[in-house]
Amino acid sequence: VFSAVEEQTLTGTMPVDARTRQPFGLLHGGASAVLAETLGSMAGYLCTEGEQQVVGLEINANHLRATREGEVRGVCRAVHVGRRHQVWQIEIFDDKNRLCCTSRLTTAVI
Repeated sequence: VFSAVEEQTLTGTMPVDARTRQPFGLLHGGASAVLAETLGSMAGYLCTEGEQQVVGLEINANHLRATREGEVRGVCRAVHVGRRHQVWQIEIFDDKNRLCCTSRLTTAVI
């Protein structure tokens, strides 16, 4: 769920439940990457004009803290917004506002 669109950030939340947990009960790293790419791609789209589209080129994620329940919140900020490429930093926090994952997404504008 997109929860805030501000001048410098785009924020969204995702539940930690049976749909987003891995077999050992922790938030799946792939689900964190999906949240990060969703936020970065949408932020990139919001910076485009006309018929331009944004596609992901590269994403990385460092999983720093396990989360088992509740909700996570992703906050996306621009590192670079150019005519052809964009770089986004996405930080994902748990319900206690602890950093769980930090991710960087590079996109191409086509």
